[in-house]
Amino acid sequence: MAEEGPVPPVEAEAPANPGRASLPEVLLLASVFVIAACGLIYELAAGALASYLLGDSVLQFSTVIGTYLFAMGIGSWLSRFVERQLVAQFLRIELLVGVIGGLMPAALFAAHSLLPSAATGAFRALLYGLVLLVGALVGLEIPLVMRILKRHFRERYALKHLVSQVLTFDYLGALVVALAFPLLLVPQLGLIRTGLLFGLLNVGVAVWALWLFRGELRRLSSHVLACAASAAVLGVGLVWADRLTTWAEDRFYGENIILRQSSDYQRIVVTSGPAGVRLFLNGNLQFHSRDEYRYHEALVHPAMAAHGAPRQVLVLGGGDGLAVREILKYRSVEQVTLVELDPRMTRLFSEQPLLRTLNQDALRSPKVRIVNDDAFTWLEQHQKSFDVIVIDFPDPTNFSLGKLYTTSFYQLIDQHLSADGYAVVQTTSPLVARRSFWTVATTIETVGLSATPYHAHVPSFGEWGFIMASHRPWHRPAALPEGLRFVTLSGLPALFDFPPDMERVPAEANRLSSQVLVHTFEEEWGKVH
Repeated sequence: MAEEGPVPPVEAEAPANPGRASLPEVLLLASVFVIAACGLIYELAAGALASYLLGDSVLQFSTVIGTYLFAMGIGSWLSRFVERQLVAQFLRIELLVGVIGGLMPAALFAAHSLLPSAATGAFRALLYGLVLLVGALVGLEIPLVMRILKRHFRERYALKHLVSQVLTFDYLGALVVALAFPLLLVPQLGLIRTGLLFGLLNVGVAVWALWLFRGELRRLSSHVLACAASAAVLGVGLVWADRLTTWAEDRFYGENIILRQSSDYQRIVVTSGPAGVRLFLNGNLQFHSRDEYRYHEALVHPAMAAHGAPRQVLVLGGGDGLAVREILKYRSVEQVTLVELDPRMTRLFSEQPLLRTLNQDALRSPKVRIVNDDAFTWLEQHQKSFDVIVIDFPDPTNFSLGKLYTTSFYQLIDQHLSADGYAVVQTTSPLVARRSFWTVATTIETVGLSATPYHAHVPSFGEWGFIMASHRPWHRPAALPEGLRFVTLSGLPALFDFPPDMERVPAEANRLSSQVLVHTFEEEWGKVH
């Protein structure tokens, strides 16, 4: 048997000169970090905009992210056809990514404001067209960087070390931005400014490439002019970002905007017109001052009056203080604990004169204790029982809100509800979202509570539903506070009467593991828009 030859050493591809990296090499590797950060920002911004402008929906965010990743795959595949003038091509791609990606949030906001409300299809086509274009351009970046590094620093890098270095910086940039986007960038800068700022960073990478490889670029002056023009466009956009946001929101809301602020959790807009004051959170109407009393009287008084003499009341959500205003009409109340996630909401409705007038200074009452915390977490960490619990959350448009309508959440409500107490939940429209409404009723009953559904007509929302949960049957109260404008003793029975088009239908309980309510709600309300 012939003797086999020596096996080649495993480390045959190790770098020939593993000494300290040169400045051009460090800058090029640093550009990978910036490229990854910018690419993820455009992806997150597109997903956030789809949710904000088309409805706060898991579906919107998921489809945008999926489309973006698919487009990146196309861009990576197309990179194989770029064979000549790698640096010049990389520079052009960086400028295109910076300008198109940086302007994308501003362009989408403007388009949404200019297009008629019925032209949702045209807006979706623009949104996904931009997502595909930016994603494809971003997909071209990393393969070209790797090839440039390999060509110019081949004596230092074997392929496996090159891939390791580039992907390390790529993932690190993605991590930093994933944390900064919701915690710092959007709350402090907003989506439009964030997009423009990172567009300028992409242009900065192009300027780095221009300086690092200026000796091998043809028509250097043309590249310098392109970089300057791109930076100027994005810089002007950054300066005018606030005016663009104001203009877009003015067109979207159609009334004089008297307050606009971004908190860590949402965009808060208050408008004022001849008919009254309206509050919008993330573009969704929360109340109109001309008829909010119908909603809040219906939400609060059937439960409060039925109890008879409630002393300890818990309000979950309702940071505008309007439900608290109704609760304080009962002299027996000793303390109202308001648990509202967003401190900006409770501060505005405690300090802004017009908003204080609407809630009649309810949040400044010595009987009111304000807690800014997540309701689910707060209930888990406290043991106190309450005579009445008023649950005034936004509709279950996503999983983070949907968890507040699950069996797990209502089990916590059960633990905090006194033996003779009542909890009441705002529960969407039993006419428009019939299955969603009855899903909440089924969910409440699944945890062993009695569910008492009722409804009221609120012109700004249409037919709206509520469900009381309790350990004992609900009884019609003998008295109501004075001065109510909508709820009356004689009119109460009508609230509990459901005509055939709103009668109960079979529904599955909404559990934390499945969250069927989010899907049902999206399906039913999607047919309306």
